[in-house]
Amino acid sequence: MGVPCVRVEREAGEETRSRLAEADLVAGGYEIVVDEAAIYLPVTDPAEVPADLDVVEYDAPARETQTMPSDEVSFEPSYERIGDVIVIDEDDSERARALADAIMASDLPARTVLNRASKVKGETRVRDWEVLATEDETNPTEVVHREYGCEFALDLAEMYFSPRLATERHRVVEQVAENERTFDMFAGVGPFVIPAAKRGAEAVGVDVNEAAVKYLRENARRNGVEERVTAINADVREVADDYEDWADRLVMNLPHSADEFLDAAVRLAGDDCTLHYYDIQHEDDPYGPGERAVRAAAEPEYDVTVETRHTVRSYAPHELNVVLDVRLTR
Repeated sequence: MGVPCVRVEREAGEETRSRLAEADLVAGGYEIVVDEAAIYLPVTDPAEVPADLDVVEYDAPARETQTMPSDEVSFEPSYERIGDVIVIDEDDSERARALADAIMASDLPARTVLNRASKVKGETRVRDWEVLATEDETNPTEVVHREYGCEFALDLAEMYFSPRLATERHRVVEQVAENERTFDMFAGVGPFVIPAAKRGAEAVGVDVNEAAVKYLRENARRNGVEERVTAINADVREVADDYEDWADRLVMNLPHSADEFLDAAVRLAGDDCTLHYYDIQHEDDPYGPGERAVRAAAEPEYDVTVETRHTVRSYAPHELNVVLDVRLTR
């Protein structure tokens, strides 16, 4: 008898599973099936599956009973997976310890459990972590994250990384054309740069975080695109003149302060350039401040056309993380 399943290409499997899990749509009683071309993810309610995902009937076998963290604690646990590192956010030390023990005792593929010990801070937006459990005392915060067919090595203690932005990164990268010139102004370990290069772009990534740039170079090698990737450890404002009029596509994913770098973006932009401008604003006017800032920096040198206004996620009460896809035409 067929089971309703979301069918996706293999490289999108983990990101799609995470999306379905966040919506509580994964049918835990059935096995996830992988064949040569696709992954089949059993779902509880096909009517609630996001419209961009395909639901098919598939003969997924019943799953043998697995132990999950929720089986071991008296509360509903919340956690996030980044590779084989599990991240929790618990202020109560007893709950944190109980959840860590439950995760390590469960059938989750967990090497380390980390508890958030601070908010992101400083210019490089890193945070402090409490290591609650680990099988790797040497590098407990280092991990390899897989996303849409790419692998990203990173160290959570040294750089900012959010797996929750995988869908947004994929949305942008799907627009990249072969042989275009893509410039990520705040590149981190390369989650925009690497897949853009895999699509055939010449990609430049700049970041002030020296450790992140080291991992960006490693990730370019890991994904076989080192010949198309240039990684630069610098404030992008200091290197903009070296790439003046260069970019066909600019990524500005520094939502709290991207407006401070718009003059550099205008110097980098070629005659016809797409700018992905990320911002965090109040829900009453989430797009207006960013659009006004872009126009103030780019006009009249460029015609400015906002092609997409998109909400990436809720950031805080009454605050939204948004993106503007802007066409700059000289």
